[in-house]
Amino acid sequence: MKRIMTIQDISCIGKCSLTVALPIISAMGIETAIVPTAVLSTHTMFSGFTFHDLTDEMEPIKSHWEREGFDFEAIYTGYLGSERQIDIVSDYFDTFKGENTKIIMDPAMADNGKLYVGFDEFFAKKMGRLCGKADIILPNISETCLMLGEKYPGEDADEKTIEDLLIKLSGLGAPISVITGTTFSDGRFGFTGYDSVENKFFRYGTEKVPHKSHGTGDIFASAFTGAYANGLPTIDSLMIAADYTCACIKNTYNDPEKVDYAVNFELEIPYLLKLMGK
Repeated sequence: MKRIMTIQDISCIGKCSLTVALPIISAMGIETAIVPTAVLSTHTMFSGFTFHDLTDEMEPIKSHWEREGFDFEAIYTGYLGSERQIDIVSDYFDTFKGENTKIIMDPAMADNGKLYVGFDEFFAKKMGRLCGKADIILPNISETCLMLGEKYPGEDADEKTIEDLLIKLSGLGAPISVITGTTFSDGRFGFTGYDSVENKFFRYGTEKVPHKSHGTGDIFASAFTGAYANGLPTIDSLMIAADYTCACIKNTYNDPEKVDYAVNFELEIPYLLKLMGK
Protein backbone atom coordinates (compact mmCIF):
# COMPACT_ATOMS: atom_id res chain seq x y z
CA MET A 1 0.00 0.00 0.00
CA LYS A 2 1.22 3.48 -0.84
CA ARG A 3 1.84 5.88 2.04
CA ILE A 4 1.63 9.68 2.23
CA MET A 5 2.43 12.09 5.05
CA THR A 6 0.22 15.04 5.86
CA ILE A 7 1.25 17.86 8.19
CA GLN A 8 -1.49 20.11 9.61
CA ASP A 9 -3.62 20.76 12.68
CA ILE A 10 -6.46 18.80 14.25
CA SER A 11 -9.66 20.76 14.79
CA CYS A 12 -11.68 18.26 16.79
CA ILE A 13 -14.99 19.65 15.48
CA GLY A 14 -15.09 21.54 12.21
CA LYS A 15 -14.47 19.09 9.35
CA CYS A 16 -11.20 20.63 8.24
CA SER A 17 -7.46 19.97 8.30
CA LEU A 18 -6.61 16.45 9.52
CA THR A 19 -10.22 15.45 10.26
CA VAL A 20 -10.81 15.88 6.52
CA ALA A 21 -7.44 14.72 5.15
CA LEU A 22 -7.26 11.44 7.06
CA PRO A 23 -10.68 9.99 6.10
CA ILE A 24 -10.61 11.20 2.49
CA ILE A 25 -7.12 9.99 1.61
CA SER A 26 -7.58 6.74 3.55
CA ALA A 27 -10.83 6.04 1.69
CA MET A 28 -8.88 6.42 -1.56
CA GLY A 29 -6.68 3.49 -0.56
CA ILE A 30 -3.61 5.36 0.66
CA GLU A 31 -2.01 4.86 4.08
CA THR A 32 -2.12 8.30 5.68
CA ALA A 33 0.56 9.18 8.21
CA ILE A 34 -0.21 12.35 10.16
CA VAL A 35 1.95 15.00 11.81
CA PRO A 36 -0.42 17.09 13.97
CA THR A 37 0.82 20.65 14.44
CA ALA A 38 -1.80 21.63 17.04
CA VAL A 39 -5.04 20.39 18.61
CA LEU A 40 -8.03 22.74 18.70
CA SER A 41 -11.41 21.97 20.23
CA THR A 42 -13.05 23.47 17.12
CA HIS A 43 -11.87 25.47 14.15
CA THR A 44 -11.51 29.21 14.57
CA MET A 45 -15.02 30.16 13.43
CA PHE A 46 -16.12 29.36 16.99
CA SER A 47 -15.40 31.64 19.93
CA GLY A 48 -13.66 30.32 23.03
CA PHE A 49 -11.97 27.38 21.31
CA THR A 50 -9.10 25.62 23.08
CA PHE A 51 -5.66 25.42 21.47
CA HIS A 52 -2.71 23.18 22.28
CA ASP A 53 0.49 23.79 20.30
CA LEU A 54 2.31 20.60 19.24
CA THR A 55 5.38 22.23 17.69
CA ASP A 56 7.66 20.58 20.25
CA GLU A 57 6.42 17.14 19.14
CA MET A 58 7.21 17.63 15.46
CA GLU A 59 10.97 17.18 15.62
CA PRO A 60 10.84 13.98 17.77
CA ILE A 61 8.27 12.49 15.37
CA LYS A 62 10.57 13.26 12.43
CA SER A 63 13.59 11.74 14.17
CA HIS A 64 11.70 8.57 15.08
CA TRP A 65 10.36 8.09 11.55
CA GLU A 66 13.83 8.66 10.14
CA ARG A 67 15.28 5.96 12.44
CA GLU A 68 12.53 3.57 11.36
CA GLY A 69 13.31 4.20 7.70
CA PHE A 70 9.79 5.19 6.64
CA ASP A 71 9.34 6.54 3.15
CA PHE A 72 6.43 8.33 1.52
CA GLU A 73 4.78 8.62 -1.87
CA ALA A 74 3.93 12.25 -1.14
CA ILE A 75 4.13 14.88 1.58
CA TYR A 76 1.08 17.13 1.84
CA THR A 77 1.01 20.21 4.08
CA GLY A 78 -1.90 22.37 5.16
CA TYR A 79 -2.25 24.93 7.94
CA LEU A 80 1.04 25.68 9.71
CA GLY A 81 0.75 27.79 12.83
CA SER A 82 4.07 29.62 13.13
CA GLU A 83 7.36 30.52 11.45
CA ARG A 84 9.06 27.87 13.60
CA GLN A 85 6.73 25.23 12.18
CA ILE A 86 7.65 26.36 8.67
CA ASP A 87 11.32 25.76 9.52
CA ILE A 88 10.56 22.30 10.91
CA VAL A 89 8.47 21.37 7.85
CA SER A 90 11.36 22.45 5.64
CA ASP A 91 13.50 19.92 7.52
CA TYR A 92 10.80 17.27 6.96
CA PHE A 93 11.04 17.94 3.23
CA ASP A 94 14.84 17.60 3.27
CA THR A 95 14.67 14.40 5.33
CA PHE A 96 11.89 12.50 3.60
CA LYS A 97 11.87 13.66 -0.03
CA GLY A 98 13.05 10.62 -1.96
CA GLU A 99 13.66 10.42 -5.67
CA ASN A 100 9.95 9.83 -6.37
CA THR A 101 8.38 11.69 -3.42
CA LYS A 102 6.12 14.57 -4.42
CA ILE A 103 5.58 17.58 -2.16
CA ILE A 104 2.11 19.16 -2.28
CA MET A 105 1.51 22.38 -0.36
CA ASP A 106 -1.73 24.12 0.49
CA PRO A 107 -0.37 27.30 2.13
CA ALA A 108 -3.53 27.77 4.21
CA MET A 109 -3.20 31.19 5.83
CA ALA A 110 -5.64 33.70 4.30
CA ASP A 111 -9.06 34.38 2.81
CA ASN A 112 -10.73 37.41 1.24
CA GLY A 113 -7.45 39.32 1.04
CA LYS A 114 -6.63 39.00 4.74
CA LEU A 115 -4.26 36.79 6.71
CA TYR A 116 -5.66 34.59 9.45
CA VAL A 117 -5.28 35.88 13.00
CA GLY A 118 -1.72 35.53 14.29
CA PHE A 119 0.03 35.78 10.91
CA ASP A 120 1.84 38.77 9.37
CA GLU A 121 3.54 39.64 6.09
CA PHE A 122 6.81 38.05 7.22
CA PHE A 123 5.01 34.75 7.79
CA ALA A 124 3.49 34.97 4.31
CA LYS A 125 6.88 35.60 2.70
CA LYS A 126 8.40 32.68 4.60
CA MET A 127 5.55 30.43 3.47
CA GLY A 128 6.35 31.53 -0.08
CA ARG A 129 9.95 30.42 0.34
CA LEU A 130 8.79 27.05 1.65
CA CYS A 131 6.58 26.71 -1.45
CA GLY A 132 9.81 26.83 -3.45
CA LYS A 133 10.57 23.32 -2.18
CA ALA A 134 7.23 21.92 -3.35
CA ASP A 135 6.33 20.17 -6.58
CA ILE A 136 2.74 21.43 -6.60
CA ILE A 137 1.26 24.37 -4.68
CA LEU A 138 -2.46 25.05 -4.18
CA PRO A 139 -2.96 28.60 -2.84
CA ASN A 140 -6.14 30.62 -3.16
CA ILE A 141 -6.08 34.13 -4.60
CA SER A 142 -5.49 35.77 -1.21
CA GLU A 143 -2.59 33.48 -0.31
CA THR A 144 -1.07 33.98 -3.75
CA CYS A 145 -1.04 37.77 -3.43
CA LEU A 146 0.28 37.74 0.14
CA MET A 147 3.15 35.41 -0.69
CA LEU A 148 4.05 37.55 -3.71
CA GLY A 149 3.47 40.94 -2.10
CA GLU A 150 0.94 41.77 -4.83
CA LYS A 151 -2.24 43.82 -4.54
CA TYR A 152 -5.30 41.65 -3.87
CA PRO A 153 -7.59 41.84 -6.96
CA GLY A 154 -10.69 40.36 -5.31
CA GLU A 155 -12.24 36.92 -5.54
CA ASP A 156 -13.63 37.52 -9.03
CA ALA A 157 -10.30 38.44 -10.64
CA ASP A 158 -10.32 38.00 -14.42
CA GLU A 159 -8.43 35.23 -16.17
CA LYS A 160 -5.60 37.48 -17.39
CA THR A 161 -4.93 38.68 -13.83
CA ILE A 162 -4.90 35.09 -12.58
CA GLU A 163 -2.48 34.04 -15.33
CA ASP A 164 -0.13 36.92 -14.48
CA LEU A 165 -0.18 35.86 -10.82
CA LEU A 166 0.54 32.26 -11.77
CA ILE A 167 3.63 33.24 -13.75
CA LYS A 168 4.88 35.17 -10.73
CA LEU A 169 4.02 32.24 -8.45
CA SER A 170 6.19 29.97 -10.58
CA GLY A 171 9.11 32.20 -9.63
CA LEU A 172 8.87 30.82 -6.09
CA GLY A 173 10.19 27.54 -7.47
CA ALA A 174 7.38 24.99 -7.62
CA PRO A 175 7.04 23.50 -11.13
CA ILE A 176 3.23 23.47 -10.95
CA SER A 177 1.20 26.29 -9.38
CA VAL A 178 -2.57 26.12 -9.05
CA ILE A 179 -4.75 28.99 -7.82
CA THR A 180 -7.96 27.61 -6.33
CA GLY A 181 -11.30 29.37 -6.12
CA THR A 182 -11.09 31.14 -9.46
CA THR A 183 -14.22 32.36 -11.25
CA PHE A 184 -14.54 32.12 -15.03
CA SER A 185 -16.33 34.46 -17.44
CA ASP A 186 -19.06 31.88 -18.04
CA GLY A 187 -19.85 31.72 -14.30
CA ARG A 188 -18.09 28.45 -13.58
CA PHE A 189 -15.96 28.16 -10.43
CA GLY A 190 -12.80 26.11 -10.08
CA PHE A 191 -9.04 26.36 -10.49
CA THR A 192 -6.46 27.79 -12.86
CA GLY A 193 -2.98 26.34 -13.04
CA TYR A 194 0.38 26.83 -14.70
CA ASP A 195 3.02 24.24 -15.54
CA SER A 196 6.28 26.18 -15.74
CA VAL A 197 8.15 23.24 -17.27
CA GLU A 198 5.68 22.94 -20.15
CA ASN A 199 4.93 26.71 -20.14
CA LYS A 200 1.25 25.85 -20.24
CA PHE A 201 -1.88 27.10 -18.47
CA PHE A 202 -4.79 24.85 -17.61
CA ARG A 203 -8.16 25.44 -15.97
CA TYR A 204 -11.33 23.66 -14.96
CA GLY A 205 -14.61 24.81 -13.48
CA THR A 206 -17.75 23.33 -12.01
CA GLU A 207 -21.16 24.74 -11.22
CA LYS A 208 -20.90 27.59 -8.70
CA VAL A 209 -23.10 26.73 -5.73
CA PRO A 210 -24.30 29.73 -3.65
CA HIS A 211 -23.07 28.30 -0.35
CA LYS A 212 -19.99 29.38 1.63
CA SER A 213 -18.44 27.22 4.31
CA HIS A 214 -15.22 26.27 6.05
CA GLY A 215 -13.07 23.34 5.00
CA THR A 216 -13.68 23.23 1.26
CA GLY A 217 -10.05 24.06 0.47
CA ASP A 218 -8.93 21.18 2.71
CA ILE A 219 -11.38 18.84 0.96
CA PHE A 220 -10.05 19.88 -2.44
CA ALA A 221 -6.38 19.52 -1.47
CA SER A 222 -6.96 16.16 0.25
CA ALA A 223 -8.89 14.68 -2.67
CA PHE A 224 -6.24 15.92 -5.09
CA THR A 225 -3.46 14.38 -2.99
CA GLY A 226 -5.24 11.04 -2.81
CA ALA A 227 -5.87 10.90 -6.55
CA TYR A 228 -2.35 12.06 -7.39
CA ALA A 229 -0.76 9.55 -5.00
CA ASN A 230 -2.79 6.84 -6.76
CA GLY A 231 -0.85 7.62 -9.92
CA LEU A 232 -3.37 9.75 -11.81
CA PRO A 233 -2.08 12.68 -13.91
CA THR A 234 -2.03 16.10 -12.28
CA ILE A 235 -4.90 17.60 -14.27
CA ASP A 236 -7.09 14.52 -13.81
CA SER A 237 -6.43 14.58 -10.06
CA LEU A 238 -7.32 18.27 -9.89
CA MET A 239 -10.55 17.72 -11.84
CA ILE A 240 -11.57 14.86 -9.54
CA ALA A 241 -10.90 17.10 -6.54
CA ALA A 242 -12.98 19.91 -8.04
CA ASP A 243 -15.91 17.65 -8.91
CA TYR A 244 -15.88 16.04 -5.48
CA THR A 245 -15.67 19.37 -3.64
CA CYS A 246 -18.57 20.73 -5.70
CA ALA A 247 -20.63 17.64 -4.85
CA CYS A 248 -19.92 18.13 -1.14
CA ILE A 249 -21.05 21.75 -1.31
CA LYS A 250 -24.22 20.87 -3.27
CA ASN A 251 -25.06 18.10 -0.82
CA THR A 252 -24.78 20.55 2.06
CA TYR A 253 -26.71 23.29 0.27
CA ASN A 254 -29.63 20.88 -0.26
CA ASP A 255 -29.54 19.40 3.26
CA PRO A 256 -32.20 20.90 5.58
CA GLU A 257 -30.27 19.53 8.58
CA LYS A 258 -26.86 20.88 7.57
CA VAL A 259 -24.47 22.42 10.09
CA ASP A 260 -23.27 25.94 9.46
CA TYR A 261 -19.57 25.30 10.07
CA ALA A 262 -18.66 22.70 7.41
CA VAL A 263 -19.85 20.70 4.40
CA ASN A 264 -21.06 17.11 4.09
CA PHE A 265 -17.87 15.59 2.69
CA GLU A 266 -18.61 12.22 4.33
CA LEU A 267 -21.80 11.61 2.36
CA GLU A 268 -20.07 12.14 -0.98
CA ILE A 269 -17.13 9.77 -0.43
CA PRO A 270 -18.91 7.08 -2.54
CA TYR A 271 -19.03 9.63 -5.39
CA LEU A 272 -15.31 10.35 -4.93
CA LEU A 273 -14.52 6.64 -5.21
CA LYS A 274 -16.69 6.45 -8.32
CA LEU A 275 -14.69 9.30 -9.84
CA MET A 276 -11.56 7.29 -9.04
CA GLY A 277 -13.01 4.22 -10.74
CA LYS A 278 -13.02 2.25 -7.48
